[in-house]
Amino acid sequence: MKILLFLASLLSSSAMAAEIDTDRSVFNWKGSKITGSFHEGQLFPLSSSITIEDDKITGGEIVINMLTFTVTDIVDKERAPKFLRHMKSADFFNVEKFSTASLKLLSIENDTAVGNLTVLGKTQTVSFPIKKEGEKYVGKMTFDRTKFGITYKSGNFFTDLGDKVINDEIEVTFEIFIKG
Repeated sequence: MKILLFLASLLSSSAMAAEIDTDRSVFNWKGSKITGSFHEGQLFPLSSSITIEDDKITGGEIVINMLTFTVTDIVDKERAPKFLRHMKSADFFNVEKFSTASLKLLSIENDTAVGNLTVLGKTQTVSFPIKKEGEKYVGKMTFDRTKFGITYKSGNFFTDLGDKVINDEIEVTFEIFIKG
C-alpha cells in the first residue's frame, strides 16, 4: 500500500526537472562608476538544473563560466581585451583560481527569488525579482561585490579615489528560456 501511495504522489506532482536553453537565454552584467559611466557584457551558463512546478521556477542551480564572460560596450579592439584581462584578474574575479560562479535558488514566492550566490568561493544570500513573461523568465539581480572580497576601487574601502570610485553593486539581468 505504501508503494502505491508513493507512486501516486509522484504522478500527481507537477514538478519537473529542466535545463536552461543556452541558445536562447541571455545573462547580462553591468558595473558602474560613481560618475555614472559603466561597462557591461554577457555571462554564459556552464550548466543548469531548474525545477519547475505549475509553470513556475521553484528551485535549481545555475553555474556560470567565468572564463568566458564578455564586455560589449567597449568597441576598441585593443582596449576591450585589456579591460577583460583586468576584470578576470585577482583585482576582480580571479578566474584563474575561480573559474565558475553559481546561484542556487532556495525559494521563489510572490515573484521574488531567494538564493545563495557563490563568487570567488564565497557564498552570500541574495534576493531579486523574477517573473514569467510568455515563454521566458525575466529578472534583475543586484549584488554587492565587496561581500565577495572584490574591493578594487571601492569607496567603502579606499579614500582619495575621487571620480575613480567603482560602485559596489553589480547588476545581472536575465531572460531565461527553458529547454523543452
